[in-house]
Amino acid sequence: MSKARVAIIRTRPESVLDDIVRAFELAGGPQALKSGLPTILKDNISWHYPFPSANTTPWQLEGTILALRKHGFSDLVCVQNKTEVTDAFKGEDLNGYKPVFRAHDVEVRFNFKDEDMAWVPFKPRARMRALDAIYGRSLRIPDFFIGRNIVHLPTVKCHIYTTTTGAMKNAFGGLLNHKRHQTHTRIHETLVDLLAIQKEIHPGIFCLMDGTTAGNGPGPRVMEPVRKDVFLAGADQVAIDAAAARLMGFDPLGIPYIRMAHEDGLGVGDPRDIEIVGDEAAGAEQWGFQVGLCFHKFAGWLTWFGPTRFMQKVLTRPPVLYFANFYSFFYHDILHWKLKEGPLYRRWLEESDWGRLFTRYRREGALRPG
Repeated sequence: MSKARVAIIRTRPESVLDDIVRAFELAGGPQALKSGLPTILKDNISWHYPFPSANTTPWQLEGTILALRKHGFSDLVCVQNKTEVTDAFKGEDLNGYKPVFRAHDVEVRFNFKDEDMAWVPFKPRARMRALDAIYGRSLRIPDFFIGRNIVHLPTVKCHIYTTTTGAMKNAFGGLLNHKRHQTHTRIHETLVDLLAIQKEIHPGIFCLMDGTTAGNGPGPRVMEPVRKDVFLAGADQVAIDAAAARLMGFDPLGIPYIRMAHEDGLGVGDPRDIEIVGDEAAGAEQWGFQVGLCFHKFAGWLTWFGPTRFMQKVLTRPPVLYFANFYSFFYHDILHWKLKEGPLYRRWLEESDWGRLFTRYRREGALRPG
């Protein structure tokens, strides 16, 4: 297997937009995407509240638009999704995306709105590790994704179910509908299957990953935001996830979804076969992150992996699902946001240069309108 290339660069608020363009170029973005075709921007809203490290940042979004437009990818559309516990409309508003979309004339579509796209039956050519068993002949994907380039915009953070989350998991929200929670028991295999599907439907795939503030702890929401001042870019979705995992201090091949994707030839997961370009010193760092424990992780383990997993068909359907959704809302939006993550966010706004840049985006909108 040939070496994959991942760009890792140091950045700062004053230069981040130019640095994103440089990362895109260093990692071969113009060559990875098919010219002349529409390109989907797939942002990442793990929590509608603007908690640092949880969501695509407004500078990540604007820098990506600038990089793509510089190289002739003018037909851009952002596609957003919802989950049972995340509000896409609230998320795009609170995270400062809407002024960026308006300033750069980027259309926004929602994969859960019938007028924006239809969910059509899809039979993958590749062997599926999990989705055939879970969905059978009922697997459907959004028709709008087929035949378009896609650029994923995740952040560097931990995840309670997958250890890390990044490029590969960002397809989870786009290609599977909001009832996708049934796949959590086989989440690692599901992510591998989704990458195989992406390779069948997208002429070009790329990822620009924000590590300016990274998420340490039981993500993707309740984490410790840690300033790291890095940005990653890559066409190989396995390789960029492996590089991010190594930065966080994990063994990439010890994470099942990275290892299985590597074994299936979908990308490069072995750090020895990944060429780091840009800032080699930054790429050699290991931050010592840990997923850690929280009550929500324990509750999820009971549902998806523990001795009560045989009850998940009951737990993930109404009326029990309504109680589970209310619990998640209370746990995240009331308990944690009010008592912990909200105060951390406000401190980040005041004390971090990245927080002050976020405030500037909220006040001014796009910094380089088209």
